Amino acid sequence: MTVTELSQLYWLNREIEMDQKRLEDLEGKALPGSPAYDGMPHSHDNSSKVERLAAEIVDLQAIIAAKQIQCIHERQRLECYISTIPDSETRMIFTFRFINGLPWGQVAACIGEGNTGDRVKKVCYRYLERFEAKEEAKAEHQLYEAEKRSYDFETGVDSIGC
Repeated sequence: MTVTELSQLYWLNREIEMDQKRLEDLEGKALPGSPAYDGMPHSHDNSSKVERLAAEIVDLQAIIAAKQIQCIHERQRLECYISTIPDSETRMIFTFRFINGLPWGQVAACIGEGNTGDRVKKVCYRYLERFEAKEEAKAEHQLYEAEKRSYDFETGVDSIGC
């Protein structure tokens, strides 16, 4: 898993916050107020400002609800991945950073033991580099095995040993 993939929950939460602020603004605009008498002619469309705002509010509420559901799924995906990390300290670092969304300095403070933001960041990135190297080796091995089976099939060699 990459840092970008691990960071999706953080960015999804920021999107929800942004949408909720926009929703508050729309709801504020939908409140009745005094009419503006500026002497200028107004449009004669059939829908009122409040009706348009109400439709926007309903749409935005649905978008926020969908993103909140997506957050739940993303969090579960991250928790499953983090649970596969063999080292307890590394799991804690990943949880504080990618699930709780803490900055590196706060992650270090939560871990304690005299850790610094730089140290916990290095632990995270080193783990990801090792994990990525293992995944690449695994993929190369699978490709080799598939090519070998294909070659054996084409040449009529029985690689199972029967």
